Amino acid sequence: MASNAFAGILNSSADRHSLFDDTQGIVAGSMLAVLGVTLLSGAGLLAGGTAGLAFLAHYATGFSFGLCFFAVNLPFYYLAFRRLGAAFTIKTFAAIALTSVLSEFISGFISMAHVDPIAGALFGGLVIGAGMLALFRHSASLGGIGILALYIQDRFGWRAGFVQLGFDGIILALSFFVASPFIIACSVLGAIVLNLTIAINHRKDRYIAM
Repeated sequence: MASNAFAGILNSSADRHSLFDDTQGIVAGSMLAVLGVTLLSGAGLLAGGTAGLAFLAHYATGFSFGLCFFAVNLPFYYLAFRRLGAAFTIKTFAAIALTSVLSEFISGFISMAHVDPIAGALFGGLVIGAGMLALFRHSASLGGIGILALYIQDRFGWRAGFVQLGFDGIILALSFFVASPFIIACSVLGAIVLNLTIAINHRKDRYIAM
């Protein structure tokens, strides 16, 4: 009986992830997201989505990014539960909680003494995009705008990356209150790289496992 239960945790198929698959996907996606956020933060950049809102709150109030990120995502769990189901909501909550916790402690392990803003935008955007791809492919997200973008993609067929890019433009426009035009321009570059990574690589007809 125990061996059968353990096999169920590990076994996956072409159209369904195992519990182990989902766990490693959420952990890996969260770790990549935190690394990308660290690159952006090291360069003094902002981001789109709820991460961007968290950056704005962090720079404006002085509260930690992890706390702000967890807080701004709270209103979106209801939409996630109603539109995308309990499993998606639970996995998304786990990803957000893990990302928030790791963001609090990563500075004790990784220090970015200097990150060029353009390099930070390119590498940070790409790494966060890769992390979000890992989460999307395991029916999870980093919350907020990502949840809304996935819902719109499922409902209307619009690419999640392009939907999120539109919202990111609005959020980054608000950044003029806390950052210089050059930093904002680099932040926009990072948002473009992030969302193009998602738009090009996240397609249901190419990846069917749930």
